[in-house]
Amino acid sequence: MHEASDAASRYAALRGIVSRALAQRSVLLRRVPVGALVAAVVIPLVGCDTGPNLWFHKRASACPRPQAAQGVSGQFNQQQQEIRALRQGAFRGDFFAQLELARRYEGQRAVDKNLEDPVESAVWYAMSLSNAGGYAPIAAYERRGKGEGKAVSRFDDCRAFERRSAYAALDRLLARMSTEEREKVRNRVIYILSTQGADGYRVLARIHDGFFGPYGEPSDNLQAVEAFGTSNQPGAPAALDLFRRNDVDAYLYNYLAVQTGDVSAYVMLKDFERSSPQRASYGGFVETKAKRWIPPYEFYPPESPESGVPHSDEADQSGEARETAQARLNELPFVHIGEALSYLRIIPAPILDEKLLPSSAAQTFQASIGRPSTGRLTPVEKVRAIQYAAVNGSSKAQLVLAVMYSEGVGVPRDYARAYHWFEEAERQGSAEAKYAMSTFFSLGLQGVADQDRARAVVYQLDGALAGFKPSVWRLQQLLAQVSRPPRPAAERAGRPYIERDYR
Repeated sequence: MHEASDAASRYAALRGIVSRALAQRSVLLRRVPVGALVAAVVIPLVGCDTGPNLWFHKRASACPRPQAAQGVSGQFNQQQQEIRALRQGAFRGDFFAQLELARRYEGQRAVDKNLEDPVESAVWYAMSLSNAGGYAPIAAYERRGKGEGKAVSRFDDCRAFERRSAYAALDRLLARMSTEEREKVRNRVIYILSTQGADGYRVLARIHDGFFGPYGEPSDNLQAVEAFGTSNQPGAPAALDLFRRNDVDAYLYNYLAVQTGDVSAYVMLKDFERSSPQRASYGGFVETKAKRWIPPYEFYPPESPESGVPHSDEADQSGEARETAQARLNELPFVHIGEALSYLRIIPAPILDEKLLPSSAAQTFQASIGRPSTGRLTPVEKVRAIQYAAVNGSSKAQLVLAVMYSEGVGVPRDYARAYHWFEEAERQGSAEAKYAMSTFFSLGLQGVADQDRARAVVYQLDGALAGFKPSVWRLQQLLAQVSRPPRPAAERAGRPYIERDYR
């Protein structure tokens, strides 16, 4: 009897619960649409990890985000520190740092409105789309039952979400830009990738290759396919139009990758040549073009944005060639760096000795190029001083930079860049540059632009670079190899040209 009584009481309690639930069903039905609306608004704000298309799959990890810069130093405020840290990661190829940098420059948050820069934002969206870290498969895959082909980790889904958003944002930004602004975006992307050596050149080759997606991803990549659009979906036409496909440029960048000594680049170049007879026929033309090729910028455009946070160049300066060149920087008399700083109005007049450079002047220059304000110039910053003055029109700095590239002093030897800066200096009437260009023409040095124009035309050299002994010696040796027209008798009366004292 006691057990029957307990069963009856439990049954009565259960009936009461069911009755109350049925009584409240109308209230529940009214609340469901409200709950769904709240979820639709709130969940997208949480991030790409919890979107509706991800709810019914097993997930293992959250999307990573760049770590925020910690603390505030006396050299930079918090925003400057964060942007410089993001640029360092972005130049190194960190996919999520590139995305975050693009959003910061887009001014998505109120605190970033002072950074708003559509061109710079578009650059980093484009860089993120070209980054294999955003589309190369990483996660493991289940191969059984209904889960076949579904990622175990949500990382792949998250990256897909991010790339889809990046395509839309880049398309929106480019659609509002002028032709000149889009050219800036394109040139900056090319420059950044060119600083990454063989890897960057290979990416540029894929971007221009019609057998790949718009930003070098596989042609069947879902986000690339969606970017082309359908009758029901508009796609991203402006983003697709940033880089035009053509086999010559694809061949060119593959060839430049090979010139870095990368073995895999050579294999890819041969595969490219074998892909069609027409491509193989471009070899001679592309080789000549590659010898003339230089990046669109000497270093990242040193503009002064309204935000006051410079667009710093965070290209990797390591590597045997760069380190060897920087070790030779002591061969460059400091007077040339002093003249560059004076031209840039960092100091009132040129100085002959680095010890005479005030720390405040060094800090001013460092701040102008987005470097830590230590008050003492590093080898990279000394090179930047010459480069900055050269790109701003100093014929002396252009001539010095040309010789630095010719000699491999401070920068790796690069005859194409040397020719470019000799030519820039010559346009401003530099007699030394005219002479140097004539030796390039007559000797046909490897990598010099316009080899077909080579000719033995020697201009009178009015003077050499004071104190730059390696370059002076080399110019004198080159002079001995060039057939020179006879000089007037009055000029021959002095000391022989080769014996003049340039030291």
